[in-house]
Amino acid sequence: MTRGPLGIPGIPKPDLLGFPFSSNTLFLVLVIVFLIATWYCVNWVVSSSFGRALKGIREDETALQVFGYRTGQYKLLVFMIASALAAVSGGLFATYISFIDPSTFTIDESIFILALIILGGLANVKGSVAGALFLILLPEVLRFVGFPTDIAAWMRSFTYGVILVLLMMYRPQGLMGEYKL
Repeated sequence: MTRGPLGIPGIPKPDLLGFPFSSNTLFLVLVIVFLIATWYCVNWVVSSSFGRALKGIREDETALQVFGYRTGQYKLLVFMIASALAAVSGGLFATYISFIDPSTFTIDESIFILALIILGGLANVKGSVAGALFLILLPEVLRFVGFPTDIAAWMRSFTYGVILVLLMMYRPQGLMGEYKL
């Protein structure tokens, strides 16, 4: 069914309620709609009593268990919510590139995604978005710095690395973090 390591070719563009999202502009609009919906969903979860219970589990799980909270059920539910959000983003990604295989997602991708969240700030939704924007836009900004062409790629990588190290040294909680590692 999934062709294993050969992947799944020919994934069609999304077609919702008879409306095809075949152009890149329409697909961008679809992604932005999903981004806004996800933003509101996550903020609703965080600001609810469920979100406060999750913060309590993060801080002191045993204390919540003493008060009668079933922390295992809370963890399972938040894992299901995160999995659903990951499935939506994975589905959008697969339809955008129209092909998916196991080599698409390497350990480097996982590390990059964790770096987005940690650099933006743990325990903060705005920080995660800020970290993603920062780490995705920084290499693009460095393209226009004007390094000599023969060493431009190395200098961009070096500058990118130095900025990340400085941020981790002087802002270990991330750009907008509430929680320190």
